[in-house]
Amino acid sequence: MTAGLPYRLIATDLDGALLTPAETVSDRTRAALATATAAGAVHIVVTGRAVSWARPVLDEIGYTGIAVCGQGAQVYDAGAHKLLTSMTLDRMLGQLALAKLEAELGPLAVAAVQDGLDGAALALGPYRLETAGDFSLRQVLGRAELFAEPISKLFLQHPELTDDQLTAAARGIVGDLVGVTLAGPRIVELLPLGLTKATGLAVAARRLGLRAADTIAFGDMPNDLPMFHWAAHGVAMANAHQELLAVADEVTASNAEDGVATVLERLYG
Repeated sequence: MTAGLPYRLIATDLDGALLTPAETVSDRTRAALATATAAGAVHIVVTGRAVSWARPVLDEIGYTGIAVCGQGAQVYDAGAHKLLTSMTLDRMLGQLALAKLEAELGPLAVAAVQDGLDGAALALGPYRLETAGDFSLRQVLGRAELFAEPISKLFLQHPELTDDQLTAAARGIVGDLVGVTLAGPRIVELLPLGLTKATGLAVAARRLGLRAADTIAFGDMPNDLPMFHWAAHGVAMANAHQELLAVADEVTASNAEDGVATVLERLYG
């Protein structure tokens, strides 16, 4: 923490935290962020969305800073529309992980997002996104097409298991091959092993000359846990998953009630 400035880096998740349920940023939150940045803090978006899925929203809300996308896989300069770093999931490992999972759990609905600024989101079978403003999914006919190009990550859905059950089962079966995280409703993801929002945020912070000790982080889902462990102060939204609420340094109002602004107003005036 810097003298005279509570935190120099403000890291906010996008869905369920910075954005309202209508996928906008409220006037109150914009004003609170403007006050904090005018005081010398830096705001950075840290989202599970791959950059191709995040770009339309970032453009819509007028965000021009650095964004950590894809659970840390991509560091993106939103102002320049430039991908600064990118990490992909090894496709052989991804296919092996899927085979092991389906051998234990039965058929899964699967999706993938391709690498790059304009990476397409591909779906195999009955996979459906359930977030507001769903990113368009292109149906593919088979696994070969799903893995034809480099991918950032895989998404899984099970016809019977809950999100928490599927996440726990996947970690137990393939957690030695890939990372497994729960990023939102019906969004269980397979990632490069060791990749988290914290690893991506650490890369972005170094580019800005900032550290974990300078950082306050806001989030709502288990994929924000590593970011909370990394940052000096973790703030869970009232709408957050129980796993995040259990470890947060502070709980604020929901994303529908300007929870980010509530904390920033207190800290930065």
